[in-house]
Amino acid sequence: MPSCFASRIALILLATGAGYAGTPQALGRDAHRPPVPGPNGLVTADHPLAASAGVRVLQQGGNAADATVATQAVLHVVRPQMCGASGNGFFTIYDRASGKVYNLSATGAAPKGLDASRLSSAELSRGIKAGVVPGLFGGWIALLERFGTMSLAQVLAPAIDYAENGHPLEASVAREIRTLQSLFEKYPSSRKAFLPEGRAPRPGETFRMPDLANTFQKLVRAEQDALSRGASRPQALRAAFDRFYRGDIAQEIVRFYQENGGDFTMEDFAAFQPRWPEPVRTTYRGYDVYTSPPTSRGGLELVMQLNLVEDVDLVALGHNSAELVHLLAEAIKVAKADVYHYVADPERFSVPVAALASKEYAAQRRALIDRNRPSPYPEPGVPAGAVEQNRKPRSKPPDGPGDTPPDGRAPEGSTATLSVADRWGNVIAATPTHGSFFGTGVVAGNTGLTLNNGTRIGSTAPDPDHVNFARGGQVPILNNAPVIVLRDGQFCLAIGTPGGEGIGQTQFQAIVNVLDFGMDIQSAVEAPRFRLNGRPSFYRPGAVAQQ
Repeated sequence: MPSCFASRIALILLATGAGYAGTPQALGRDAHRPPVPGPNGLVTADHPLAASAGVRVLQQGGNAADATVATQAVLHVVRPQMCGASGNGFFTIYDRASGKVYNLSATGAAPKGLDASRLSSAELSRGIKAGVVPGLFGGWIALLERFGTMSLAQVLAPAIDYAENGHPLEASVAREIRTLQSLFEKYPSSRKAFLPEGRAPRPGETFRMPDLANTFQKLVRAEQDALSRGASRPQALRAAFDRFYRGDIAQEIVRFYQENGGDFTMEDFAAFQPRWPEPVRTTYRGYDVYTSPPTSRGGLELVMQLNLVEDVDLVALGHNSAELVHLLAEAIKVAKADVYHYVADPERFSVPVAALASKEYAAQRRALIDRNRPSPYPEPGVPAGAVEQNRKPRSKPPDGPGDTPPDGRAPEGSTATLSVADRWGNVIAATPTHGSFFGTGVVAGNTGLTLNNGTRIGSTAPDPDHVNFARGGQVPILNNAPVIVLRDGQFCLAIGTPGGEGIGQTQFQAIVNVLDFGMDIQSAVEAPRFRLNGRPSFYRPGAVAQQ
């Protein structure tokens, strides 16, 4: 078991790892790289320029909230296919002063004018009819207001620099631009942003995002102008928020969408507010595990999986033994059957969160797990508080949009993750996303922004009678679920991962590696793991769960 002690900052986990190269033999360990200690703070992220920006903010005296926003803003520039200000995301925050864990949900709704029953799965997945209101920028402002110390100008400075002056393009970005080139070619704004020389940029070429830099600069000017007029720091941050959601930036997005057949209105943008719901929580072998509540389904999935296996001595089964892998896979199926049935926008539907996350419900559902053979993907259960609308069986309508996206593949997530700790002991795990690669794949006018394609099947259900069908004004679900683990009130672990359908599964296996098998953080990341996909989808009881 990991200990939770003064150098707890070393226990920050990111699925991609961090540190220096070396062979396992040379390091005297199973992992290729060691855990990275950070006694004065630590940032892990999907790209070195993003992590460096967060570290720079910490070195300038900023705290974990400031560094989190700086890191995410740079990720928008250097990995724009994965996440950005115009995407969505969740934050799990450990505040050392209060000893409390908070959740911040920065997720936007589909336009109120959306009529998904008239659209194909292809239209819901990509293009001008897809997309939800950007939530992440509002989340940045909310995080800075409540926990930050720096100005928006300070934390956006690195991102503006890279967007305006350029950076060497990562191979993964170049590859995904090539993959979506035909989509980008449909709109002059998209061609300008991602095909600046009439072609997909090559890996290593200097890549700039001038329109995005201009958008970020407008937001900074809104803040700085407010400060010059005597506004307080919160008022100045709110001025930037208002410019994004009620001012000329929202107006440009809405103008572009309406001129091209989209559904967004200024009312859709003005209605957005980030939320601070209570985290989903469970205990696991003496640890307190906190993660994201709906509209995250991954948070409930994770705590339900942990509850389902807590009665078993996993160490006795052996790490990655056939018996252990089987048990974990069965727990994943049982949890998914419930979360895909019940989880939806809690502002629209009653979601029995407490019952689903309870030990009593886990004991009831554990009976579905056969320790000796695979079980079929089960029907959902009936937790306490489940309302009748959630209980009725689902049937696929003949004219529904279908379970799978137009290319026939399982929906994949295009997501980033980061963890930040500061010298004062505050820790933030965050998982932002554009949904699919580049979200909608449409750059909104001169903003440089692509919206999260949250209306896609996967984040929404294929059945019109399902609680999570794509409806106007409803927030779709995400699997993103950054995790904070405490023991006796002390911070122990922060974990997050990208990976679409695999997010809850990956975090489940990594947490078992650390808390049950006592692995150091890098070994837990590098250990082999598996992933289940549902065919035709996990929205269907009886679906085939494929590993």
